[in-house]
Amino acid sequence: MSQRLDYNRVAPGGAKALGGVYAYVMQSGLDAELVDLVYLRVSQINGCAYCLDMHTRDLVKKGVKIEKLALVQAWREGGSLFTEVERAALAWAESVTLVAETGVPDSAYEAARSVFDEKQLVDLTIAISLMNGYNRMAISFRNRPQAVHES
Repeated sequence: MSQRLDYNRVAPGGAKALGGVYAYVMQSGLDAELVDLVYLRVSQINGCAYCLDMHTRDLVKKGVKIEKLALVQAWREGGSLFTEVERAALAWAESVTLVAETGVPDSAYEAARSVFDEKQLVDLTIAISLMNGYNRMAISFRNRPQAVHES
């Protein structure tokens, strides 16, 4: 499968705007590893190979163990590999990403609010929304994962 177009080249202003949101998330005070775990989970749900490759590499660079990475998709069964905060963030990421199916119920909100303060929850939701946007761009225009370029 080949790339359809380079959206960064075609619409640099739009790509820069997305980058601004990314920069906001990175300075928001949310833990960078937590954000990358959420980005990975959102990308798994959406089936974005480009983003799966990128966020897995980012987490490996941050020293996340392969056992944990292997279980992100099944985090509920991951036991003590995932902290309470990570479990809450992953559950919120799933509910928000699958909004058409879940409607993001009150129970999901209440569970997230038991762990995150209001600003953290808004920032986390911005991060989730951003990754859903990036996933849609990468999938729509067929960005190829770095792993494909290396083979």
